[in-house]
Amino acid sequence: MKKLFIIAAVSLLAQGISAQTIDRSHKPKPGPAPVISIGDPVIYKLTNGITVLVVENHKLPKISASYSIDAGPISQGTKAGIIALMGSMLNEGTATKTKVQFDEAVDQLGADVSASANGGSVPALTRYFPQAFALMAESIRKPAFPAESFEKLKSQTITGLKASEKSAKGISERVVNALAYGKNHPNGEFETEASVNSITLADVKTAYQKYITPSRGYLTFVGDISPEAAKALAEKAFGDWKGTALNLPVLTKVANPAKTEVDIINLSNAVQSEITVVNLIDLPMSSPDYFAVRLANEILGGGSDSRLYKNLREQHGFTYGAYANTGSGRFQVKFSANAAVRNEKVDSAVVEFLKEINNIRTIKVTADELQNAKNLFNGSFALGLEDPARTASFASNILINNLPKDFYRTFLQKVNAVTTDDILRVTKKYFNHDNTRIVIVGKADAFAAGLTKAGFKTQVFDNYADPVKAAEPISAPTVTPAEIINKYIKAIGGEAAIKKITSLQLNGEMEMQGQKLTVTIKNMAPNLSSMEISMGGQTVMKQAFNGKTGYDMQMGQKVELTGNDLAEKKDDKGFGGQLYYAADGAKIESAGTAKVGTADAFKLNITSPSGHKKTEYYDIKSGLMLKTESTSTKGAIEISQSIEYSNYKKIGDILFPFSLTSSASTPQGSQEFLIIIKDVIINPPLKAEDFN
Repeated sequence: MKKLFIIAAVSLLAQGISAQTIDRSHKPKPGPAPVISIGDPVIYKLTNGITVLVVENHKLPKISASYSIDAGPISQGTKAGIIALMGSMLNEGTATKTKVQFDEAVDQLGADVSASANGGSVPALTRYFPQAFALMAESIRKPAFPAESFEKLKSQTITGLKASEKSAKGISERVVNALAYGKNHPNGEFETEASVNSITLADVKTAYQKYITPSRGYLTFVGDISPEAAKALAEKAFGDWKGTALNLPVLTKVANPAKTEVDIINLSNAVQSEITVVNLIDLPMSSPDYFAVRLANEILGGGSDSRLYKNLREQHGFTYGAYANTGSGRFQVKFSANAAVRNEKVDSAVVEFLKEINNIRTIKVTADELQNAKNLFNGSFALGLEDPARTASFASNILINNLPKDFYRTFLQKVNAVTTDDILRVTKKYFNHDNTRIVIVGKADAFAAGLTKAGFKTQVFDNYADPVKAAEPISAPTVTPAEIINKYIKAIGGEAAIKKITSLQLNGEMEMQGQKLTVTIKNMAPNLSSMEISMGGQTVMKQAFNGKTGYDMQMGQKVELTGNDLAEKKDDKGFGGQLYYAADGAKIESAGTAKVGTADAFKLNITSPSGHKKTEYYDIKSGLMLKTESTSTKGAIEISQSIEYSNYKKIGDILFPFSLTSSASTPQGSQEFLIIIKDVIINPPLKAEDFN
């Protein structure tokens, strides 16, 4: 009987549904924005100034705590990098535990303790939380500052800076802020090798005493804990802490350019150029424009459905992706739009960036565009609530930014209340067009003329955001490419001495990620070659060519040379190969003069018989080769490579470069290696099988 009743009920329900008229020609209207259920925190104030916020939630047996210091932007001056170094040192052990002991104590609790110059955080299961919280407090209050850790972190920082020197993206991240805010502004400062080298352990300890303090501190608990228990933990861990009183800095407003300007930073090895369109804005979170600006940014450049992405990637194929970002806060922040673009398309991409910015400022967005942006915000905000660290920040954000208590509870209602008129109004106010700054880091030779032709006034800056004076014309004699090659041959020892070399072996060293590697380069007439990089006697990388076939090998994985790679090896005659350019039919064209470091150089474009192209630079005074550049393609990835030659020394009758700086750049980044030659052996007893 019960079964029959269920069947009948289902049948009636189905009939009711089928009887309804559904219009599938229109999208269903979105429902009302949900009200987010976020409890108000219980707030305590410790006597030393720390504000304690507790958001109680017993759904899971887990508690998260975070301590944040509201110091505002910090000026570091000639010690730029000190704040980051100091923050890293807080994770290097405490007064009672070495780093290893501290990490083991954290692991035993299944917790995750971290500390930085901004404070610290710890999530842990309820049963282990008191111990884990005590460890976080210990890392913040009682750092050991071991000298060996300081030297390690300092060395790692410098290595990272060196690695970024050939990276368009790395340079762009530095100079965009420096040009937008000014190098003396806290947000425009950047660390350099010189500034990091100047930092001492005593400097770090002084910075710690000044900025790691209970003053302007916010301690937030979220999860399975009562306000009373949280207060007791806070008092025990931080109640007796004394420290320097902090005052929020007052910063002078920085003006945007009066008229749109283009700032160029030349990076000759760049495969792609980083373009950033940027202007400074004032957008506190309490502003009535805040939600409209967030949605406007989403429509312009928030993701793959945005206008910039569709234009620059899908319509024109200039880039893998184009995006916009709009900051917010109590101090000036950036509106910026960015993409990594093929060098030869930079001028066209700049025009399209400005076109899209101008369009959203002058023409109302469609209702569908706005609704799609709202839908994305609704979904991402709801998903973000699952992260305790995010909800933990809500409570302190409300206090720090002077927001109403229901700011996050009504977040989605405010998002969904934004109109197309609001979008038009805020884009005119915050997204500059006629008075913006365009920063381009890339191969200037490929796009500078195009920008000038398009009507842009350009300025040139170096990698550290200092203006570059217009280069004076290089005073060079009028010579033919053949005369440049002949001078080089004579400079390194002459044709007769070079032709006596039937085999050659160079033994050297290089460093990678702090590890010393051995480099062995071998050549044998007419065109056999190999290069092997090893560590501890084990081959890490090898390339070999036996005159007919060759291969690349990395970590035991062997790939045969084919196509252009193989043809290039067949063309290469090794050291002194310039002797054979004319006989082999290589095409040599003069490309004027250029600077290589501080030296003036002749620039020659070489096209081999197989069609491989490279550029060679020869010192105008000495005739010695200073640099080579070439571009190759591995699959769909374009690779720009260069080698700089220096420290020439005489072995027998021949001059050899003993320092080789090799760099390779791809759309994903760049790497640079310095190879120091230790030994050159002329005519060693090599055999053909050495190249198999």
